[in-house]
Amino acid sequence: MARHITCKPNARKKLPPIGRTKRDRGNMGPVSLSGSALGLRHVHVGLPVSSVARGEGDCGWAVHSAVYPRNRAGIRIDRKIRYGHRVKAAWWSSADAAWTVEATKADGSAARFTCNFLYMCSGYYDYAGGYMPGWPGMEKFRGRIVHPQKWPEDLEYKDQRVVVIGSGATSVTLVPAMAEAAKHVYMLQRSPSYVLALPSEDLVASWLRGKVPAGLGYAIVRWKNVLIAMFLFQKSRRKPEKIKKWILGLAKKSLGPDYDVAKHFTPRYNPWDQRLCFIPDEDLFRAIRSGKASVVTDEIETFTEKGLRLRSGEELESDIIVTATGLKVQLMGGMEVWVDGARVILSRAMSYKGMMYSDVPNLASSFGYTNASWTLKSDLTAEYVCRLLKHMDAGGYARCTPRKRDESIAEEPAIDFSSGYIQRAKDVLPKQGSKRPWKLHQNYALDLLEFRFASVDDGTMEFARAEKQGSAK
Repeated sequence: MARHITCKPNARKKLPPIGRTKRDRGNMGPVSLSGSALGLRHVHVGLPVSSVARGEGDCGWAVHSAVYPRNRAGIRIDRKIRYGHRVKAAWWSSADAAWTVEATKADGSAARFTCNFLYMCSGYYDYAGGYMPGWPGMEKFRGRIVHPQKWPEDLEYKDQRVVVIGSGATSVTLVPAMAEAAKHVYMLQRSPSYVLALPSEDLVASWLRGKVPAGLGYAIVRWKNVLIAMFLFQKSRRKPEKIKKWILGLAKKSLGPDYDVAKHFTPRYNPWDQRLCFIPDEDLFRAIRSGKASVVTDEIETFTEKGLRLRSGEELESDIIVTATGLKVQLMGGMEVWVDGARVILSRAMSYKGMMYSDVPNLASSFGYTNASWTLKSDLTAEYVCRLLKHMDAGGYARCTPRKRDESIAEEPAIDFSSGYIQRAKDVLPKQGSKRPWKLHQNYALDLLEFRFASVDDGTMEFARAEKQGSAK
C-alpha cells in the first residue's frame, strides 16, 4: 500500500503512519497500522508459481544500504514506521468522519492516532501463538518441545534426533532444512498432504534473461506463472482424480517404486480442498531418499520421557519435538473495531471484494489469495484502495461504506477449504456472498478486470460527505 501511495503525486503527504509490533522487518512487512506480531522464524519456501508472480507494479522497491527500503521516488518508508506499537482498538466517528486508533507501545504506554481511512495489513493469523492441540504426557518428555512461531535462538539440533509433528507447509520446509545437520528427522503426520516438487529456478525466466527487456521478461514470466497456478486450481476442482493421479505419479517417480506413497503422500481429500505443499528442487524427497529423514503416518497416543508412543505401538525416540501443528486465525491482529459506539463483530459481517466489510466505513484490509501468491491479491487491493481514495477526493466525500442491499445474496464461508485451521475459524472469519461484489473469485484474471477497470461507484458502495464542516481532511 505504501508503494502505491508513494507512486502518486504529493506522496509525502499521503503516506500514512505504519504501525509495527516488531522492529525486524521479517517476511511480511506491514504497510499500515497493524496489530499483529509479525515474522515467523520459519516460513514455507516461496516457489516460482508464487514468488515470480508477486505484484510489484511501476514504482517497485529498492534496498538502500541493504537495510532501509525506498521506492523509486526516493522516499524512505522506514521513517513512516512506528516501531514497537501494538494496535488494540479503532473507533469510527461518523460525525468526525475519522478513525481513532489506540495502540500500546513497547514500554506499556498508550498512543493514539487519528485518520480518515484505515488500512490493515496484519494478515489473518495470530502471530503471537500457534495452534496447539495438546497431547497426554507432554510434561514427561525430557527433551525440548518447540513451536515454529516461538523458535528459540539457542536451539541446537546438530546430531540430534528430531520429530516434526505436522504435514503442512511448515513441516515440509523444516524437515529437509533440519535434516542437513540433525542425526535424523521424522515427519510425524496424522494424515498426509499433497506435495508437489517444483524447480527453484524458473527456466523460462533464465532463458529470457538478456534476450528481452527486463520489464517485458518480468511480465511474461509473471503471467506464465499466474496462468499455470489458475489452471492447476481450476483443473483440480473440475477433474480432481486426474490431478491427484498426476501429483502422486510425480511423488512415486521421485521416491522410487518401493516407497509407500499411498500411505505417506496420499491425502483423504482432493487436491486444493486444502492448500498444496510446494517443495523446491525435491528437497524433502531428497532428504527421505538419503535416509536423513523419514515420514511416519500415525497418531500420537502419548508423550513419553524419551519421545512419543504412537497408536500403532511404535515408539519414536527424540531429543527435540517440533509441533508444526498449524496456526490460529485472527483478523486484524485482534484489534477491536467500533463504529459510532457499537462494537463490530466481523464474523457477522460480509466481505466486500475481499477487502472491506459491510456497514463498516473507511476501513480496508489486505487479504491475499489462498490458492495462489498472497501478494497478487494484496497488490490489487492496495491499487483499488488508491482508486477509491482518489474517487473520494474528487467527489469531496468523507466516507465510503459497503451496503448489502440485495436480500437475495446468500451467505457463504469466506474460504472454501477443509483445512483444520479454516474450520476452527468459522466463528472468526467474515462471510462472503453468493453474488458480486460480495463473492470472492480467487481468480487473478477476473479480479484484475474488476479491481482495475470496474467503476468504484458500483451501487453497493455508499459515499457521503462530512457531517461536520471541515471534518474531511
